[in-house]
Amino acid sequence: MLKSKLLHPEILRVLASSGHFSQVLIADGNYPFISRSGPRASTVYLNLMPGIPKATDVLEALMDMIPIQEAAIMQTPSGVQAPIHAEFRAMLPPGLEIKCLERYAFYDAASSPLTSLVVATAETRRFANLLLTIGVVKLDQSEAY
Repeated sequence: MLKSKLLHPEILRVLASSGHFSQVLIADGNYPFISRSGPRASTVYLNLMPGIPKATDVLEALMDMIPIQEAAIMQTPSGVQAPIHAEFRAMLPPGLEIKCLERYAFYDAASSPLTSLVVATAETRRFANLLLTIGVVKLDQSEAY
């Protein structure tokens, strides 16, 4: 029996097979999952009905499972920060670099062969896409090589 928040077997399988620099895309309900994701990425469709689950629900579950080295969000056409971006910033570790990429630059980054997992949410807020880069698990100093 698992004790973590994250219980989804396919997400756990893909995370377990991903490594340093692998990417995880949390995609909103408007994201073009098929045409704008990594060529070898596993897509998990969690989009049950509008708003369930939200992108922030998925982020909360993932944060307990992976070290996050970097994050990228999709810039709005006007350049004004989408409200959900502030929620992402509040949830992510303090001091984490969060890149704001123009739409097509975000699509290119998410389409990288480094993207191992795409989680399709039912997030209804626009520009609620988040691309996470998996970091390394820090060893205790006594175990350093």
